[in-house]
Amino acid sequence: MSVVLEARNRGGLSLSVILLEILPAALTVLLLATVGVVHVTSRVMVVKLGYELSRLDQKSTDLQRENDALTVELATLTSPAKLAPLAKEQLQMQVPTQVIPVREK
Repeated sequence: MSVVLEARNRGGLSLSVILLEILPAALTVLLLATVGVVHVTSRVMVVKLGYELSRLDQKSTDLQRENDALTVELATLTSPAKLAPLAKEQLQMQVPTQVIPVREK
């Protein structure tokens, strides 16, 4: 403040004196604005990632259900009770009546 008082006593304020007095306040305001923008940006990113995580979690659950259903379908289609009639009808296969022993050498 002494610089301002001396300038007043001399009859006027120069631009450099005004800038020296305003500069700390301007830098403080700029710093606070920058911190505010960074904070808001980070919060927006956190919310966006939260939505993305929720969507991917739901997709994971859906894929797990589909995988379980396909596992059950595979077990059903490969069961002997299901394959025996198909083998008899479509491939004309039958249960062997004669067993030929194989000797080991």
